[in-house]
Amino acid sequence: MTTLAADREIESLMSLHPKGFDLSLDRISRLLERLGNPQNHLPPVIHIAGTNGKGSCAAFSRALLEASGHRVHVHTSPHLVNWHERYRLAADGGGRLVEDKVFADAIARVAKANEGQKITVFEILTAVTFLLFSEHPADAVIIEVGLGGRFDATNVITEPAVSVIMPVSLDHESFLGDRVELIAAEKAGIIKR
Repeated sequence: MTTLAADREIESLMSLHPKGFDLSLDRISRLLERLGNPQNHLPPVIHIAGTNGKGSCAAFSRALLEASGHRVHVHTSPHLVNWHERYRLAADGGGRLVEDKVFADAIARVAKANEGQKITVFEILTAVTFLLFSEHPADAVIIEVGLGGRFDATNVITEPAVSVIMPVSLDHESFLGDRVELIAAEKAGIIKR
């Protein structure tokens, strides 16, 4: 399967998007269970939330860890051109973007495990993150939250090594609340200890 085939698979999965917005972790949890709960088989995770600066924090964290000799997987969003740009796999001498075939195969496996159930594309891509990162060796994983924190699909990580909250401001008010304090509380939902 190539990037083009993976793009077609993702487009077909878009038709499974539920009507309305269900803020829960139920769908992603069911899907991950069908995949063997790969999120529970990761090296230490740095989980990053916030309104601004998540990508910069992820890039700085990756650079520091790699400069210290660690192998690091990184998941960020959004992508610029291709879906697979969201995934950087650990490699000797620094990370590399996930290869087209590896990404496409992971998309196909996740789509099959989903069994046609209603699901968002972000939940599918998050499941791909956990699947890929659990199958390739690394010393650490850096994961950027997509929306909010408490009910974000990435928040199925039960014991992050570090939870980072970057600056918080008004954003996605219809989902997270209309005051900075409410939004901050949603983002703080990734803090587990």
